Amino acid sequence: MGQVHPAPEGDPHRAEITECNLTAVWANFAQRGYRRLIYTNTMSVLPEATGMFERAMGAGAVIVRVLLTASDATARERLVGRELGSELERELEGSVRKARLLDQRASAGTVRVATDGRLVGDIAQDVVAATGWAGRGGRRAEMEGGAPCGHG
Repeated sequence: MGQVHPAPEGDPHRAEITECNLTAVWANFAQRGYRRLIYTNTMSVLPEATGMFERAMGAGAVIVRVLLTASDATARERLVGRELGSELERELEGSVRKARLLDQRASAGTVRVATDGRLVGDIAQDVVAATGWAGRGGRRAEMEGGAPCGHG
C-alpha cells in the first residue's frame, strides 16, 4: 500500500500514503459488501498500527493479528534463495532485527503461526482458524451486480 519511490514529500516513512490507500481499498470492498480484509505487512502487528486500521475501517473494526514466524535458520535459507547480489547481507541483518523487535513488541493477543518445514496449505489453515472466519459468511453469498470501480 505504500511501496512508492521516492517517498512522497512530507511522508518519508510512507505512513500517510499507506493509510490513504488502505482507506480507499477498504471503502471499495465495503461498498461491495465485503466485511473482512487480509492486510499483509509484518510490522502491522505492532500496537502503533492500530490507529491506521481504525481510521481506515472504522473504530469498531475487529483486528486479528497473525504473525507468521520462522527460525533464524529458516529465514536465512529463504532470504538466500530470494535475494541477489549486494542486498542479501542487508536483508539478513534486517530480518534478525525485525524478528527481535516483533518478539518484544507485537500487540498482545497476536497469534503466532510457525512456518518452519510446513506446507503453505497447513499454514493457511492455522491463519484462518486464528481469525475465527472458518464456516462464517463475511460477505453476501453472491454478489449482485457489483460494477467495477469507475463504472456505473
